[in-house]
Amino acid sequence: MNTLDAKVATEIDIKTEGQFARDNYLSEHTVGSWLLTTDHKRIGILYLFTILVFFTIASVAAAMMRIELLHPAGGLMTSETYNKLFTIHGTLMVWFFLIPSIPTVLGNFVLPLMIGARDVAFPKLNLMSWYIFVFGGLLATWSLIRGGVDTGWTFYTPYSTTYANSHVISMAAGIFVAGFSTIITGMNFIVTTHKMRATGLTWFRLPLFVWSLYATSLIMVLATPVLATTLALISVERLWGVGIFDPKLGGDPILFQHMFWFYSHPAVYIMILPGMGVVSEVIACFSRKRIFGYAWIACSSMAIAILGFLVWGHHMFVSGQSVYAGMIFSVLSFLVAVPSGVKVFNWTATLHKGSIHFTTPMLYALGFIGLFVIGGLTGLFLAALSVDVHVHDTYFVIAHFHYIMVGGMVTAFMGGLHYWWPKITGRLYPELWGKLAALATFLGFNLTFFPLFILGYLGQPRRYHVYPPEFQIFHVLSTAGASILGVGYVMPLIYFIWSAKRGRVAGPNPWHATGLEWQTASPPPKHNFIETPIVTDKPYGYSAEKDVDLDLASI
Repeated sequence: MNTLDAKVATEIDIKTEGQFARDNYLSEHTVGSWLLTTDHKRIGILYLFTILVFFTIASVAAAMMRIELLHPAGGLMTSETYNKLFTIHGTLMVWFFLIPSIPTVLGNFVLPLMIGARDVAFPKLNLMSWYIFVFGGLLATWSLIRGGVDTGWTFYTPYSTTYANSHVISMAAGIFVAGFSTIITGMNFIVTTHKMRATGLTWFRLPLFVWSLYATSLIMVLATPVLATTLALISVERLWGVGIFDPKLGGDPILFQHMFWFYSHPAVYIMILPGMGVVSEVIACFSRKRIFGYAWIACSSMAIAILGFLVWGHHMFVSGQSVYAGMIFSVLSFLVAVPSGVKVFNWTATLHKGSIHFTTPMLYALGFIGLFVIGGLTGLFLAALSVDVHVHDTYFVIAHFHYIMVGGMVTAFMGGLHYWWPKITGRLYPELWGKLAALATFLGFNLTFFPLFILGYLGQPRRYHVYPPEFQIFHVLSTAGASILGVGYVMPLIYFIWSAKRGRVAGPNPWHATGLEWQTASPPPKHNFIETPIVTDKPYGYSAEKDVDLDLASI
């Protein structure tokens, strides 16, 4: 993409490193300058540190569960404590890491850069969304400090409204508050994409990551209010005994499932769609080819966003809903797999005969494709009524969910973070350690979660920490894999900290990538560009640079 006119490119070339050091967003280090900033890049970094805190707490809870599951009889904790652990893990991981991570961190940082804007449309609202998110996270954490929640992350009623002996209301309030942050972020991205694109940057010249963020933002704005309403109704019934979901009070527990999953299945695509956008950027860059079927990938993101609202009922095949409704939801669930298949096909076609560079971001992207395909194919099992009745609420569902959400989203997040790290910090990380971390993550993840497919097929229900002895070998394998996976997650934290201070200076474009974000300094100036860029070409114009030397050996 020929993204800048000659004048802007010349000004970037002649501007000295010292001048950029004075002008970029990292030059002010006071606490107040960060906490009161309206710079989208700094807000993205604030989100990064915040979600890492919640990821750590959720990961510790997962580690404790895996240790407990090493022995068939348990013994380290009571059933109530185990219930609270998987609730902590699920709640914090879903609403305070998986959903916000790519949009709020990578989206906040690179979206304005990718469209040639100086900032997002509403910078002050952007900062407010972070404060709201932190406040919601503190409310959720407060419920854990007071004793935890034992309902599971789905808060199924009437258990959560009547019988749960735990702090449901404060946890629900935390998620309710964080939902406003999600809505504000989605609205901000939609307006930014519509109104602030550079001259010449038409819709079908947008980077595919921008398309994925736009589709995700539509889901965030339209679906999140339904979850907020559902959680508010839980609190009303729990506080005042109003009959909404509890059948003893004249309520309907199936109504809760409809409302909860009407949001929560589209929320799956809030997590995975931005990851798909990241993979599109990385695959094109490191295969040195123009993306295959650009328009199909862009439109498939919108198709996933739309169809995602129509398949919530496949979570309720055993709930007593109409068989005819189940058949319709089953067909729609198979249909939503089509645009995802389009993406995988087009990524594969892009790789075909490309000049592939196995960099760290590329390894994460390839790992994403492998894990997402396994997760997607097993999702088709769950979309079939007869199979779902057998494996519903077993470890098969846990394995499928984690292959999509953790194997997919987290792998894509790590790939995107490595891809844009030189732009964020202006420094390069040690490439060898990055590749080792990517391999450890891929191997550890498969060893952790693939045995759970077998456990689920054999019939072990989830959410139990006591199980028949014949299942122990699979839990031992899973726990061993979790230890490797943990190493894969900790390694980037260590070398990123080292890289931010001592890594080699990256330069504006160490990957020789196309796109507006690579046509300015690393890290970027406060207002991103010296002059508003002008776009004159189609996206992903890599054909002329097919055999470029990325000089990775010295990184």
